[in-house]
Amino acid sequence: MDNKDSEAEIHPLKTEDVKAQENHENSVERRIIIKQSSQLSRLSRWRTAAFFISLFLCLIIVFAFSFIIPCPERPVSERTWLRNYDNAVAYRFLAIEDVNEDKVQDVIFAFKASNGSSSFNSSCLDEGLPSPCAFITAVSGTNGRVLWERPAAMEVGWMQCGIKQLGGAPGCLLVGQPVALTAVDQRTGEVQWRQSDDFGANYTVLTPLSVIPDVDGDGVQDLIIFIATGDKIKTFIHSGKNGKQIGSTGSLNVDGEARYVMLSPGSSHYFLFYTANSLYAYSLKDLYSAATGMEIKLPGLEQDPQWEKNIDHTTHRLSPLSTGDIRYMAKIPGRSRENILLVSSETAMLISAQNLQTLWTLNVSRVMSEPLLGYYKPDVLDVVLESEIGPNRKKVMIVEGGSGAVQWDLKLNSRAESPRPATLSTADHRSTFLIWGEYQVAGNETISAAPLQKLYLFHPSYTNVLLELRNSTDQIVAFNATLFERSRHACYVLLRGPQPGEEPGLVSLMKRKLKEDVSESRVIWLSQVAVDSEQYIRDRLYRMRFLSRV
Repeated sequence: MDNKDSEAEIHPLKTEDVKAQENHENSVERRIIIKQSSQLSRLSRWRTAAFFISLFLCLIIVFAFSFIIPCPERPVSERTWLRNYDNAVAYRFLAIEDVNEDKVQDVIFAFKASNGSSSFNSSCLDEGLPSPCAFITAVSGTNGRVLWERPAAMEVGWMQCGIKQLGGAPGCLLVGQPVALTAVDQRTGEVQWRQSDDFGANYTVLTPLSVIPDVDGDGVQDLIIFIATGDKIKTFIHSGKNGKQIGSTGSLNVDGEARYVMLSPGSSHYFLFYTANSLYAYSLKDLYSAATGMEIKLPGLEQDPQWEKNIDHTTHRLSPLSTGDIRYMAKIPGRSRENILLVSSETAMLISAQNLQTLWTLNVSRVMSEPLLGYYKPDVLDVVLESEIGPNRKKVMIVEGGSGAVQWDLKLNSRAESPRPATLSTADHRSTFLIWGEYQVAGNETISAAPLQKLYLFHPSYTNVLLELRNSTDQIVAFNATLFERSRHACYVLLRGPQPGEEPGLVSLMKRKLKEDVSESRVIWLSQVAVDSEQYIRDRLYRMRFLSRV
């Protein structure tokens, strides 16, 4: 301290200069800090302004989507609707597809009349057809409104919808007269293409029509059609894109009235034709080569070595399975590939499609309808068989697909033209079974010449209970049950009225929600043991949820 004071006394001017310099430096630093603070304050204000502007824009967008721009309305499906057509006859075709792409299934059907519905006011003359003619109609599944309607042909031999690529769009293929093939866009009803073929006289279309891999290289799946005339089957391969025939018409020899199924063992495709006496097998490669005279390598035109060993290449009989007296044949999904259910007059057999060995055999006589698939136990695939057990009597059996064991059976009075059963998958990974007939208490059976047509519901959670849903005295042309929305809105559809060859009259198409009938159903006890009250059973089955399986 003494040194500093003495230095200040010795150099007074120097001390003042140093102080002045220090003050100047401090002033400069303060100006820099003030300037930086001003810049930071200005940047902070810009950030605050940007934040509030962004927030304001977000609020405007939310407000616009909430109040100004309307949200897409979810279609509200009516519980039941009915459409009537006077002075008409109905064909036995009923397709369930999402026509207007609103995620609700719609109904496509065909009828014959002089004029269409009042909604479209269309007539046969619009397409240059004589009156009456066949109309194809798509009806909304939500409310029964007609989506589109088109006069299509003089007569309809077969109609198949849900073909994914038909002229570049999902469509329906109509086999009729005078034009043999007509492809219709199932979304709009517009004709995609027409193709005239000489099917000959008194022919029968073997159904369903088969979609095959693209064999003409245009990027669209193709079609193969089999036409039966006497003991011969004509084969026609057509382009799915434009309907043109690929190659020439082939001919197969069989020994009687034939039906067929298409199987795909591995990556190959085979067509199995069965008559009352024999079973024939043709690979897609054989049919394509016969039609075009060419040998080409394409995916889907391969042959399965195991199948080729068992086919007599002179007669095309499938030797291990040519047992004769075949009534029905169906494809049953297996773990790795499809299996074959072979139903004769006395037995039902499940055949492995891999090695053509018998997996199980069940004694069942006079099966009267196509086998149906369902689930009696969770995720265990079963087969529903209807067999005739006497005049106007039938037995319905649920058979386990893996073992052939009978899980459940029921005897009913039945009409000759009674609709076949239907199944709906439920959320417990089982099925609801819908069965037509007339149930009578054991010991009190009376066989009527014209039994009533009653619709029953059965669910495996109550093995001793049937729900009687409705009576129908009308002639039922077609019946189907489906989920009109994904995993919900379980409904059935009835097409009623006269058929071709009968006097025209009232044709009606009805959709009805299954729950509506369950709430008003009559509970029938199949045994004397009543586990729960009738109302409890109705309520529980009313609350039952459904499942859309892939």
